[in-house]
Amino acid sequence: MAGIGRTPYELTDDTPVFVISVAAQLAGLHAQTLRQYDRLGLVSPGRTPSGGRRYSARDIEQIRQVQRLSQEEGINLAGVKRILELENLVASLRQQLRELRHELEEVSQVAARYENEGRPAFRRDLVPMSEHAQQTALAVWRPRRWRADRTGLVERIEYADQPDWGETHQ
Repeated sequence: MAGIGRTPYELTDDTPVFVISVAAQLAGLHAQTLRQYDRLGLVSPGRTPSGGRRYSARDIEQIRQVQRLSQEEGINLAGVKRILELENLVASLRQQLRELRHELEEVSQVAARYENEGRPAFRRDLVPMSEHAQQTALAVWRPRRWRADRTGLVERIEYADQPDWGETHQ
């Protein structure tokens, strides 16, 4: 597969290049076993336009792991499949976590930049209050709700069951 900055002819661990007989020999198994693993969903090799299987180095490593779990650990193939699914899920979640941490770092840098530039903080400057009012006041705020009907007419939604005080009560 061609990645970013790679030529289409560069081989990676995910490039499906091995025919089933070579993959079976590399994994130390019979080709029929690899076909069975494919049918059970334990490994998913690439396919040629004519439907032939092509295995990557990563596929062969996964086949070896399936064999080790089933032979050495005594886990049945359904259990092996579940283990592989959970390992894939964990890998996916770790990738998401890395992406979210990266995004959080970027947002934190932007927030720090705003604060360092002397821009007002988002919440502190919304409602200036005196020191006395901060100790004794209770501010109730409800956002106005607007709705557009099918014609595009915008109207305010009123709530009859809730009072609209519009002021601070002490």
